Amino acid sequence: MKGSLRNGSLWNGCLWLAWRQQRVLVSVGAAVLVAVAAIAAYSRSGMLDDLGSGLFDHCDAGPIHCTRPDTGVPLLLDIEPLQYLGALNIALPVIIGVFWGAPLLGRDRELGTHRMVLTQGVSRGQWFASRFALAAATTVALSGLLAGVFAWWWRPAADRSYGLFWYETTALSGSGPRAVAAALFGLAAGTLLGLLARRVLEAMALTLLVTGAMMLVLEWTHRMRLLVPPHSYISAGGVPKAPMGEKWSAGHYGLITASGRRDDVMNCPFPSGAQLNECMDRHGYVARFYEANPAGDYWTFQWIDTAVLGGLALLLTALTVLLLRRRV
Repeated sequence: MKGSLRNGSLWNGCLWLAWRQQRVLVSVGAAVLVAVAAIAAYSRSGMLDDLGSGLFDHCDAGPIHCTRPDTGVPLLLDIEPLQYLGALNIALPVIIGVFWGAPLLGRDRELGTHRMVLTQGVSRGQWFASRFALAAATTVALSGLLAGVFAWWWRPAADRSYGLFWYETTALSGSGPRAVAAALFGLAAGTLLGLLARRVLEAMALTLLVTGAMMLVLEWTHRMRLLVPPHSYISAGGVPKAPMGEKWSAGHYGLITASGRRDDVMNCPFPSGAQLNECMDRHGYVARFYEANPAGDYWTFQWIDTAVLGGLALLLTALTVLLLRRRV
């Protein structure tokens, strides 16, 4: 009984020390969240007022910009602050990794203060778990709430010509469960590099490089459609193609022969009408096609990114635990 009480006291002491060391970062995160929520509430209210004014009632959904009937000037909602929030969510893994993950273990190791803690009967596992648990819980709460604020703010303007489409970078990578998994990846990467590097500044620089590179690689896979291939949309003969609407075009358009061969659209560069039909008959084309990702693929992108980033976060955390005995 005494042993369990002592262990409980040690664990509570570890948590208290972790809170003392991280309370400034937790407070900064809370302040950022409150500020973002206030800005979102104000801007979203203005957005709803604009939509309720009737100014956008004649606008159709789709990629073609809506214009004023009288002047032809493009009609757009003020979504710039929303895009800034999306950019913040995309940068959050780097920020958390550099300023929270890298010093989490690295600061104690550099200063040698962990030795004093470990001499008090605290195990390496307790020392790590108390710090990482608080940081991870705060990271999940902060990133999840920021992603939730983005989704709430975005909903009235989602996938509209005057708003923000699902495939734009700030929406696709700055929202949903992907944002939470990315933030955890940043924390895990920073923590591991803080354990491996000799100096905290060195760990912070390495974390900036690693997390930044990972975010860029994922953006590249989005643009190249490597993980979520586009769908093919085919229209027979010269029949008008299905409207693009909310789809994310892959930029691939063309013509199909009776044998199924696909050729470049410039072989018959006519939008429609008799010229198009004549050209298609002359070259033996029986259909046209384009490739795009439908709006439902938003969640496919989200869950694939979440699995990749979440899996890497778990792997890096497990590696940190395995290396604790050698590095501490």
